[in-house]
Amino acid sequence: MAEGTGPSRSLKLSYFDSRGLNTKDWRDDEERSKAEGVLSNLSTAFSSIIDNLGDPRPQREGLSKTPQRAAKALLYFTKGYEEDLSGVVQEGVFDENHDEMVVVKDIELFSLCEHHLVPFYGTAHVGYLPNGKVLGLSKVARIVEMYSRRLQVQERLTKEIAEAILSAVGPTGVGVVIQAKHMCMTMRGVNKGHSQTVTSSMLGTFRDDPRTREEFLTIIHSK
Repeated sequence: MAEGTGPSRSLKLSYFDSRGLNTKDWRDDEERSKAEGVLSNLSTAFSSIIDNLGDPRPQREGLSKTPQRAAKALLYFTKGYEEDLSGVVQEGVFDENHDEMVVVKDIELFSLCEHHLVPFYGTAHVGYLPNGKVLGLSKVARIVEMYSRRLQVQERLTKEIAEAILSAVGPTGVGVVIQAKHMCMTMRGVNKGHSQTVTSSMLGTFRDDPRTREEFLTIIHSK
């Protein structure tokens, strides 16, 4: 079930966003010092960005604390780097004699496009055919959250979610469809505000059996 590598950011820096620097009990002073160093580096980088944007009053009240606020926000937006599959799933796998399709649809997701560092957002639909084990429903949403809270492209995100479900419970098949709007298309470039990107990943029987795939697609598109 475990991924090939564990979480690449284990300092729980996202806690800075909601709990502040002074209220998190770090394991030791070295860990806390490293985390504060990362936050300081990011804040400095955001200060440089603001200075180079050309604002005539970059030190005004509204911007004076923006570098640290932006650093904390970015750490939260990418908190998925602090997690791995085994930690997310934990004891959420259950032995169950159920072989009909399980679908969790309309799971909200928010991510950052790795090409421009601007958001894309939408919904994920996840289905699988159990093979003696089922996954707690909240864990499906947590898997979507973990992978979406990283720098991403939608195509890879879709595949990572599907492969994680396959790894977690070993079903006979998995299907994932993501529908999302990308701000890099709506705010810049072609400026197409109503465009939507749809990606899918079908594994096992969802790829090999047209009837299984059609059942999944019918379910996720039903009201």
